[in-house]
Amino acid sequence: MMNPATIELNEQNLGQVIEQSMQMPVFISFWAPSLPESVETHKLLEQLLSGYQQYIQLASLNCEEHMMVAQQFGIQGVPTIAVFKDGRPADGVAGPQNEEMLNTLIAKFAPSQDALAFNDAVALIAAQDFGQALPKLQAILPSHNPDNLTLLKIAECQLELGQLDDAEASLDQVPMQNQQAEYKGLVSKLELMRQAGNSPEIQELEAKLAQDQENNAIRFELAVQYHQVGRDEEALTLLFAMLQKNMDAEEGQVKKTFMDIVTALGQGNPIANKFRRQLYALLY
Repeated sequence: MMNPATIELNEQNLGQVIEQSMQMPVFISFWAPSLPESVETHKLLEQLLSGYQQYIQLASLNCEEHMMVAQQFGIQGVPTIAVFKDGRPADGVAGPQNEEMLNTLIAKFAPSQDALAFNDAVALIAAQDFGQALPKLQAILPSHNPDNLTLLKIAECQLELGQLDDAEASLDQVPMQNQQAEYKGLVSKLELMRQAGNSPEIQELEAKLAQDQENNAIRFELAVQYHQVGRDEEALTLLFAMLQKNMDAEEGQVKKTFMDIVTALGQGNPIANKFRRQLYALLY
């Protein structure tokens, strides 16, 4: 059965398929049911391209059913694979192909693994799953950073996760020629978040705690306020200091709040991982 993502080429849609190569590369597989080696090459190509359906279109021509179309392409034998890009022939191979040969051809026109990972991360950002997107972007940053877009997406995730200092450090790495609209928007958001994170209520609690370092009610309230404005590392630092003193009367609520913040940050968050390790060392 033909893969539904594969276009069955014929005289009627030939021009349309070639025109589609203006948008993405089109691989045309010429094969014949009576030649097993051509069927095998076609099925293998279909399998290998299944992961690139957003980036490469596969078209199939049964040369026994559409002999005239095959002749228009000058096909002299099957299997043959012709690649069209920008409306014209770009590459091709003839004869039976193994997986390595086909992957070599595909690699010339498919996005790199880093580009695919970047696209996955962008999809996660669109779904507001910033905790999963951030480590994907950080992993590809050294090798994939076209026009510093990866760096900007990292900063976006860090802002959404409340990692303001990290976001500022990421934005500081963006060179002046790439400080366009998206960069300026992120800088503005960072400034607003810093202002919100230093509200009069927080300043008042900080002043009270400075005057009364042993007042754990103030310390706890300040930690909650820090968390509400995304200053989670500072919140966890205050709560962990209270846990270290092992205050039985308050430990339950403090520990619950501590764990709630760590859980909200997610498994891949470096701040959460740091405080998980500290709590584990404290308990065990």
